[in-house]
Amino acid sequence: MMMEISTSRRFINGFMLTLSGICTVLVVSVLFFILGYLLIHGATSLNWDFFTKLPKPAGETGGGMANAIVGSGKVLLLATVIGVPIGFLAGVFLAEYSGKTFAFAIRYVVDLLNGVPSIVIGIVAYALVVRPMHHFSALAGGTALGIMMIPIAVRTTEEFLRSVPVNIREGAMALGATKATTIFTVVIPAAISGLTSGMMLNLARVAGETAPLLFTALGNQYWSKGYLAPIATLPVMIYNYAISPEEDLHKQAWAAGFVLLTLVLVINVSARLIIARGPSAQRR
Repeated sequence: MMMEISTSRRFINGFMLTLSGICTVLVVSVLFFILGYLLIHGATSLNWDFFTKLPKPAGETGGGMANAIVGSGKVLLLATVIGVPIGFLAGVFLAEYSGKTFAFAIRYVVDLLNGVPSIVIGIVAYALVVRPMHHFSALAGGTALGIMMIPIAVRTTEEFLRSVPVNIREGAMALGATKATTIFTVVIPAAISGLTSGMMLNLARVAGETAPLLFTALGNQYWSKGYLAPIATLPVMIYNYAISPEEDLHKQAWAAGFVLLTLVLVINVSARLIIARGPSAQRR
């Protein structure tokens, strides 16, 4: 009887282990398929003009997406300036000052905001920024992406601050430091590697958003001066080029997709390295 049970357990264990391995291979295969497909179609379409020249008029071949690359950088910079400080300070409040009931309500609201479709946030940013200004702009695009960054920044900040041991706080306060001084000179520096990596992953998450930018930044075939005019961004250019009937624009869309995915991968890998090396660096 015991041998039958043992054999059954070994069979179930082997079956589940095999099934888990197959699912893992499938997940990794999907990622490598996407990377390989983009590498074949995107990397082969890259050239120096792509990074240095403006788009050509309709019907002409060649050109590049220099304005979209710069535009994406400007919009993401605005989004970081808008979303990260708000999310960071809210996360500090939740981790260090809020009571259980109030914190639960705020977390629930933040989670709801995180689940709002990006296109809805685009509509909100359109109503708040585009309509009063009567034109599309980089500011409107940055506002939309900044709103999307807030809930992730809140939860990331809260989780990493809560991971700091309580005795560090108690030690600082025992030496006479106020709670605010303890938080900003002891607790936050102790969690800085996690906070930095979390904000980087937050930035990578919104870097490829298209729908909010269609309602706010719109696009521009030329260089956009300042932050109060319509501006080209890589996700919107990919969308516009992908639905175009011209084959040359399709190649540029693949190239832009490859560049955008590479950027996201670099940010993700850098964030993971910061997380991995942070604690050891602090111990040294």
